[in-house]
Amino acid sequence: MSSDPMTPKASLTRARMRTPRAAAIAGIVFSILLMTVVILLRLSVPIDPLEAGAWLDTNPNRVVFALNLVPFAGVAFLWFIGVLRDRLGTFEDRFFSTVFLGSGILFLGMLFVAAAVGGAVIMAHTAQPEAFTHSPTFALARALSYSVMSVYAVKVAGVFMITTSTIAVYTGIAARWIAYLGYALAVFLLFGGGYADWTFMVFPLWVLLMSGYILFDNLRRPAEAKA
Repeated sequence: MSSDPMTPKASLTRARMRTPRAAAIAGIVFSILLMTVVILLRLSVPIDPLEAGAWLDTNPNRVVFALNLVPFAGVAFLWFIGVLRDRLGTFEDRFFSTVFLGSGILFLGMLFVAAAVGGAVIMAHTAQPEAFTHSPTFALARALSYSVMSVYAVKVAGVFMITTSTIAVYTGIAARWIAYLGYALAVFLLFGGGYADWTFMVFPLWVLLMSGYILFDNLRRPAEAKA
């Protein structure tokens, strides 16, 4: 009768090693995709929500490509949240876990809503190019998309950074200086996020930094254990 060479303790150890690695990979994918989306949109669409819509005649394909990346970024972000929650395990705090999950889902919902509104603007312009850009509907759609992302989603991203930084401090999945940097950047997003261009890039850049550290640390530890 053959026995499984892997003991329950070894299986648990391997699972704990894979969990932060999966979170790091998901976070890196999300960061790269979201930064690509933000760069393409910022280079194509004016920041002013009251602009006349000239970009619809010059850069619609680039905007469409950016909007098509949003669902993939959202899936990676949702995976990032799920794996980090799994990482907490028995150390999960109900308060921080609720805020962490809630802010993450809120951010994801706002991201999808803003992308859907942007896609609807392009579709409506394709149907009626001249009439749509001069209609109140276009102004409402642009203002709605701008408000959702530049006001509300930025604030929710700041809350998510605060809770994620707190989790990093409690669990040690990332260096403390990354968590403290997250606190500082979160305060900036909460109180100054709507006053500067490219501010939203702070969020995916910080997730990329944190995910890169987690991945590097996870890959380094098995090598040290074998040495």
